[in-house]
Amino acid sequence: MNPTNPDSFHGNLTFDPTRRCFVLSDKATLLKREPFTAHYGSVPVSSPWILQADLSFTAPDPEATAGIHFQTSHDPESIFATARFTGDGSASIAFRTEDNGPVQQIHCSGKHFESIQMELMDDWIIIQGAHPGEEWQTLASVWIQIPASGHVGLFVQHPDPSNFLCTGFRNVRLTLPAPAGFRPYKDYIGSRLEILHLQSFTRETVFETPDGIEAPNWTPDGRSLIYNSKGRLFRFDLQTRTPSQIDTGFAIANNNDHGISPCGKWLALSHHRADRDPGADSSVYIVPIEGGVPRLVTELSPSYWHAWSPAGTHLIYTGGRSGQYDIYSIPIEGGAETNLTKHPMLDDGADFSADGNWIYFNSLRTGTMQIWRMRPDGSEPEQITFDSFNDWFPHPSPDGKWIVFLSYSADIPFGDHPYYRHVMIRIMPASGGAPRVIARLYGGQGTINVPSWAPDSRSLAFVSHTNHL
Repeated sequence: MNPTNPDSFHGNLTFDPTRRCFVLSDKATLLKREPFTAHYGSVPVSSPWILQADLSFTAPDPEATAGIHFQTSHDPESIFATARFTGDGSASIAFRTEDNGPVQQIHCSGKHFESIQMELMDDWIIIQGAHPGEEWQTLASVWIQIPASGHVGLFVQHPDPSNFLCTGFRNVRLTLPAPAGFRPYKDYIGSRLEILHLQSFTRETVFETPDGIEAPNWTPDGRSLIYNSKGRLFRFDLQTRTPSQIDTGFAIANNNDHGISPCGKWLALSHHRADRDPGADSSVYIVPIEGGVPRLVTELSPSYWHAWSPAGTHLIYTGGRSGQYDIYSIPIEGGAETNLTKHPMLDDGADFSADGNWIYFNSLRTGTMQIWRMRPDGSEPEQITFDSFNDWFPHPSPDGKWIVFLSYSADIPFGDHPYYRHVMIRIMPASGGAPRVIARLYGGQGTINVPSWAPDSRSLAFVSHTNHL
């Protein structure tokens, strides 16, 4: 089931390839609930699932509504939950917790919800909305004894059938989360390779696979993405939409810390070399971008690559030395490494600004993971985010204007950046200012661990995840 494919939806939900969004036409009336007539498209689902979308009305009509509807069967008196948003931005929730039971209503405060999400998890329907640039806020949590299957979809309504309002649904994602009993870092679910176009904030899925993939890098010519999967590295051609494996010789246990040199000729990778050097862990290597035999750069391990210097002469990486993880620099020829942070708390995820004047990184120095920056020699460290989230992997844009990073909620394990969580990609001006949300997704580890900006700074590549049953 591919929710980015319009053929996966049943009803009159159609996909507009020009605007890259889902729209509802007025050619059918598939769900009737007096006094409204709903134009509706749905997919069959079984627990657990998450459906999210961004919505927009052609006019701020308070009588026009759109949203997400879940129902356990096609019987109009069966269990259901509906999140309804009006043209002026307000929201309400309606639900029935048992077949033929009473309908209950919740009216939500707040205006101008831009994004909506409904999730079924452990017999709970969780409904959330978000204002532009902000995080999710929970509008309702409803306990329903859910049967094994049902159907969920999108709808648009108006009390006057002659006054049909075409509503666009962008960034529609149906996600099937990791199942119960999943073992972190041992079990993996499928992935979506996505591109976020920053001018329209439209998410484009360019590749979907049942395999776990991670950490896309954008090649300097803008034609390809490089990602890792099952210990190997792959080049994804954006024109043909096909991946091909990169020959990395003996390095077949590569993790998600890899990236391309500024000149485009070299690829840094982090390979677990315990098979060749017992007791060693992840180490940093360099290989020609076309593939070949890797050359070891870091003798000490564990070492996890994170960035090239703008001049291409040095690598920066996270190194674990005597139980402490700091940020290090080393010439690409290898040799002595330089410890840049020397702090007892975890420092990680370093990346250079385009002008080379700053290294941005994430640190636990203040008790939660926040974004910091320092000079290339490690001097003048300063904190630049101050919030309740756990912020990871800051990446300055090539044009020097922006910083993007990944944000987890406050309840993740201390110092961890796990897979398969609700996360946000946020952006802030490089000159400083309040971060704002540009994508809300099911992801985490491997989403944007390494630099993933397009060369023109207009797009960002990332990975989200969904189970493939």
